[in-house]
Amino acid sequence: MDTGTTAFMLCCIIGLTLMIPGLALFYGGMVSVKSSTNMMMMTFGAVAVVGLLWVLFGFSMVFGTSYGGFVGSFTEFAGLTDLLEPMTTVDGLPVSLFAVFQALFAAITVALISGAVADRMKFGAWMVFAAFWAVLVYFPVAHWVFAFDGTVTEDSVGGWIANRLGAVDFAGGTAVHINAGAAALALAIVLGKSAMFGRRKPHNVPLTLLGAGMLWAGWYAFNGGSALSAGNSAAIVMVTTFVATCAAVLAWIAVEKVKTGHVTGVGAASGAITGLVAITPACGAVTPIGAMFVGGIAGAVCVYAVGLKDTFGYDDSLDVVGVHLVGGLIGTLLIGFFASEGMPNGVNGLFYGGGIDQLWKQAVAAGAVMIYSFVLAYVIAFAIKKTMGIRISPDEEEKGIDAKFHRDAAYELEFA
Repeated sequence: MDTGTTAFMLCCIIGLTLMIPGLALFYGGMVSVKSSTNMMMMTFGAVAVVGLLWVLFGFSMVFGTSYGGFVGSFTEFAGLTDLLEPMTTVDGLPVSLFAVFQALFAAITVALISGAVADRMKFGAWMVFAAFWAVLVYFPVAHWVFAFDGTVTEDSVGGWIANRLGAVDFAGGTAVHINAGAAALALAIVLGKSAMFGRRKPHNVPLTLLGAGMLWAGWYAFNGGSALSAGNSAAIVMVTTFVATCAAVLAWIAVEKVKTGHVTGVGAASGAITGLVAITPACGAVTPIGAMFVGGIAGAVCVYAVGLKDTFGYDDSLDVVGVHLVGGLIGTLLIGFFASEGMPNGVNGLFYGGGIDQLWKQAVAAGAVMIYSFVLAYVIAFAIKKTMGIRISPDEEEKGIDAKFHRDAAYELEFA
C-alpha cells in the first residue's frame, strides 16, 4: 500500500465533498429568492440517494467484470463487503478509498442535472428521477469510460470506450458533463417552460460566485485525483486545470462585454465553470498552452450556447446544457486537436502530428454518451410525468417551492 497516494486521495475526497455545498451555493444564488432552499436541497438529495445506490450495487455496475463492455456485474462487489479486505489497486491505493472517490463523481454528476429544472419540478419527482437515471444511465456510462481492464482485479474486463475505442477522457468530460448535460436537455423538454422563462434573474450573485470558487477549488481534487497517484501526472493536471479556467473566465467576460456592454458576476462564475468543464476530459492530454486554447474556446463559445434555449424554446433554467453539454463536447473534441504525447495520456492530436485518429475516437465517445443519456433521461422523465407527476402546480410555482414544500424558506419575506 502506498501511504503517500492514500493520503493524497483522502485529501481529494475532502475536496470533492466540498463541491457539494459549492454546487448548492452556485445554483442556489442563481434562482428565485422563493426557491433557493429547494435548489440547494436538490443537490443534497441527489448526493444522498446516489450514495446509497453506489454502495448497494453502483460500484459493482461500474467496476465489476463487464457484460460485453456495456455494464459491470451487478453482484461482484455488491454492498462493498469484499472491498473491506486489504485489497489494493495496481498503484497501491486501497480499493475502498477508490470506491468513495468514484461515489462522489456519481453523486455530483446527478446533482448537476438539477440546474435545468429550477422553480418547477416536484422534489419527490426529482429524487425518483435521480435514482433511476443513476442506475440506468450513469452507472453504465461510467463503466464505458472509467472501467479500464484490470482496474479492481487483475482479470477484470472493463468498458468499451476506455478499452476498445481508446477515447481519452481523463476525469469525465463524457461520463460526467456530456452525460449530465444531455439528461438536463431531455428533462427540461419534458417539464416545459417555467413561468419565469425569459425573465429569470439571480437573487444573490455573491452566493453564486462563492459557489463557483468552491467548485474551482474542489475541481483540483476532481481532476488531479483522477491520476490516482500523488505524482507528476496529478501536478500537471492541476496546472492545466488552473490555466484553462483562467482562460475561460477571460474569454467569457470579453465576449459578454462585446455582446451586452457589461461584465457580470454571473458571467465570471459561468466562465470559470465552463473552463473547468472543458478541461476535465483534456487535463491529462494537453499542454498548458493547449489548455489555454481549450478554456478560451469553450469560454467564448458557451456564452452563445447558453442562448440556444431562447432560440429553441427549452427552459434550461441554469444553463446546464449551454455549459456542461456544450463545454463537455468542446473539451472532449479538442483533445483530437491539441493532445500531445508528452502529457500523461500519451497521445497526439491533429496539431501534434497525430492525424484525425484520436479526433474520430473522441467524436464517437461523445456522440454515444450524448444520445444514450438523452434518450434514457427522456423516457424516465416521461414515465414519471405520466405516473406520479413531475411538475408543481402554477399556483405553487407562483408562491414559491421553498415555503410550500420545505417550510424552511431561505429568507423570511414580507409583502406590504
